[in-house]
Amino acid sequence: MKEPKLIIPDDFRVYFERDDGVVKYPDSLLRKTAKPVQRITPDLQELIDHMIRVMEGANGVGLAAPQVGVLLRVIVIAPPDHAPRVVLNPQVLERAGEQVGLEGCLSIPQLFGDVKRAKQITLRGVNRHGKPIRLHLEGDAARIALHEVDHLEGVLFIDRAIPETLRWEHPRRENEEELV
Repeated sequence: MKEPKLIIPDDFRVYFERDDGVVKYPDSLLRKTAKPVQRITPDLQELIDHMIRVMEGANGVGLAAPQVGVLLRVIVIAPPDHAPRVVLNPQVLERAGEQVGLEGCLSIPQLFGDVKRAKQITLRGVNRHGKPIRLHLEGDAARIALHEVDHLEGVLFIDRAIPETLRWEHPRRENEEELV
């Protein structure tokens, strides 16, 4: 997969300089393959808690360990209105259907684009307590999980996005009215 050349507009650089605990593009760590989790340790539990805090602090819906600077196969997924789920050593067993939807990434703040992903997936892994889990996810939950699993392989959403849909957007302010 050829890496797209991303030029960060000057008026968006401030978002990349913010110290929110998230590794930002173009850091080479984001392009590395994460290593499997071998053991559940107190340090791993601290990493998971840290990931959840960082994700929630940034209003994210998912996060992978490489995004906080750790090359381990750990993801957190938190679709809207769901508690965060932790999956260690996730593997996508099955994919079905197709959906195209808008994605962004905490590591590439304020850039958005449409990405084609499976509509339903079966994800296998281990929970934070070492118990094997199998999740059947669809819609947004499947999209989030696939996005985070990609991070473990050094793949970013810009690699999969439909190029002409990529666009930079400043965050909306609370008191701004939506233009119709």
